[in-house]
Amino acid sequence: MKIAILDDYQDAVRQLPCFALLQEHEVKVFNSSAVGIGQLAIRLASFDALVLIRERTALPRALLQKLPRLKLISQTGKVAGHIDVSAATELGIAIVEGVGDPASTAELTWALIMASSRKIPQYSANLRDGLWQMASISPQRNGLGRVLKRRTLGIWGYGKIGKLLAGYGKAFGMQVVIWGGAASRAQAQQDGYQAAISREAFFSESDIISLHLRLNDATRHIVSAADLRLMKPDALFVNTSRAELVQAGALESALQQGRPGFAALDVFETEPLLVLHPLLRMENVLATPHLGYVEQDSYEMVFRAAFQNILDFANGTPGNVLNPAALGKR
Repeated sequence: MKIAILDDYQDAVRQLPCFALLQEHEVKVFNSSAVGIGQLAIRLASFDALVLIRERTALPRALLQKLPRLKLISQTGKVAGHIDVSAATELGIAIVEGVGDPASTAELTWALIMASSRKIPQYSANLRDGLWQMASISPQRNGLGRVLKRRTLGIWGYGKIGKLLAGYGKAFGMQVVIWGGAASRAQAQQDGYQAAISREAFFSESDIISLHLRLNDATRHIVSAADLRLMKPDALFVNTSRAELVQAGALESALQQGRPGFAALDVFETEPLLVLHPLLRMENVLATPHLGYVEQDSYEMVFRAAFQNILDFANGTPGNVLNPAALGKR
């Protein structure tokens, strides 16, 4: 099969041990993104299979219709709305899903919380410029960092990642408060954590809020400008899930108005993020380039599963197929 691996920004996939699984196939690794359906159609027209790195490339119907040779889409992790599954099924393009591990995103979330709370990036950057114990040259931003112990960690979403984060908070002596659906709150209480009495209390009483929700029609823009205005002036808002969980433009405006006082973000509505984006110009924002799953062990795990799915398909024994009705149409 002729296989394309898309959006490998760091050219890391070829260095993984699991890459050898594809040695009998013709493989092209793309290290940059194409812009627009036309460019993508030209780039991908000759391939039988695509390997997607999470949601870095969207595959809408208009693009899939321009790829007559495509038989298989191998997804690292789970499909999350970036592929038109109905169109793929109609066109006879099978979609196979992989695996994931919550630890990498949970650990990054905790790293962002700690770095932002102690102002580590600011102190480190200023030290390189000869400024000792200076978080900022701006007097209003040159405040002290603070510890996590005895502060309130609010977690919206008590799934696999949320549960890990709750454990980290407990280990650091924090009061952990959960918000989410009734089942999530009940499970959190059963596990010994506190459930917020209301959405308003969750936002107004938490010192740190971290989102851990799946993006779907029900959760898109679920965090409103009104929610953010309830947060404390020294509170930290953390998002390593999906940028679209927050109402468009609401976070930038809230940060400018001082509620919350800080944000730590790993996800953005447009990725890669444009260098002139206003969030990158704010001193009170710690931003990372969507690193939640970008680490050695996670890459080896998710690509090994994605490549094995390709081999199984090529051998006539497809597994983990999201849309079995597509099989045999092409």
